[in-house]
Amino acid sequence: MSKRKFGLAMSLVLAAGTLLGACGTDKAKDNEGTGSKESVEKDNFSIAMITDTNGVDDKSFNQSAWKGIQDYAEENNLERGDGGYDYLESTGDADFEPNLNRLVRRDFDLVYGIGFLLKDAIETIADQQPDKMFGLVDEVADRPNVVNIMFKEQEGAFLAGATAALMTKSDKIGFVGGMEIPVIERFHAGFVAGVAAVNPDIKVDVQYTGAFDKAELGKAAANRMYSSGVDIIFHAAGATGNGVFSEAKERKTADKDAYVWVIGVDSDQYDEGKVGDENITLTSLLKRVDVAVKNISELARDGKFPGGEVKTYGLAEDGMALTDSRGAISEEVLAQIDEFAKKIAEGEIEVPENPTK
Repeated sequence: MSKRKFGLAMSLVLAAGTLLGACGTDKAKDNEGTGSKESVEKDNFSIAMITDTNGVDDKSFNQSAWKGIQDYAEENNLERGDGGYDYLESTGDADFEPNLNRLVRRDFDLVYGIGFLLKDAIETIADQQPDKMFGLVDEVADRPNVVNIMFKEQEGAFLAGATAALMTKSDKIGFVGGMEIPVIERFHAGFVAGVAAVNPDIKVDVQYTGAFDKAELGKAAANRMYSSGVDIIFHAAGATGNGVFSEAKERKTADKDAYVWVIGVDSDQYDEGKVGDENITLTSLLKRVDVAVKNISELARDGKFPGGEVKTYGLAEDGMALTDSRGAISEEVLAQIDEFAKKIAEGEIEVPENPTK
């Protein structure tokens, strides 16, 4: 079965499959091209990224960004390396500035910092290199040569919450977050709102682990939730969420009839849920960093680099989506999720960004 991505096929929302000009802009600027090399030849426009501390193969956030760079490179016949495309991994905060400097010295035309942790480093290097173009994901650096890429995580999380509410048998659902920061709180708020839109009586157990790179904390949180009767957990915790999958898979291995599910995040985490011939990944909420990175790269290549702007991607901009369930979710439920997606994209449903304390 091919992957279904809710909200992506709505012709009345997306025009001709393109995002150019459709992305929400929170900070309007008239100086298109600020900080850009407008004279760069399209065929030679090179791009690169540095990861946060979870690495490029995190099966989540960084991996999605790298996919966007690879997609752009394939369409533009770029080869990996200087003058084409590349990435550098960061093992700690101390790597951020040196990695950015390395890519700048290698003369990449556009360099991305993936994740909110990169804000300070991006600001520092952008100040030092005012003629270079930078992209920052999930944070805002107020610099004329930086484009800030943000997402309406709450919109996609609403769909995840509605799916969980329609599929739960126990009326107990869990949310495991990483750090209590705005981006994760948007996931939290949207998820709870989606559950409530289906059934406000369903309990949502919310636990933050305080980390994005500690699978053992995610496993412990999931153990507590499943033991209390929760049957579906949505995680927005980066590599910490790997522990949620581990706990669910252990329970499924011990009892093949166990009704335990995980909703993945950022990338399609179906493979993470494999348990023999079974799978405990109900669906995954795709945060389309790949779409955003590719879109911004195309704008910059064409001399339209939106330096100093905030570009925001939601359902209407192809920025959030759910994968299909490989048969785990009924067509009736899928139809209801599609209807929610349409209403959100058209503005009929406004999803809250902040969780109710």
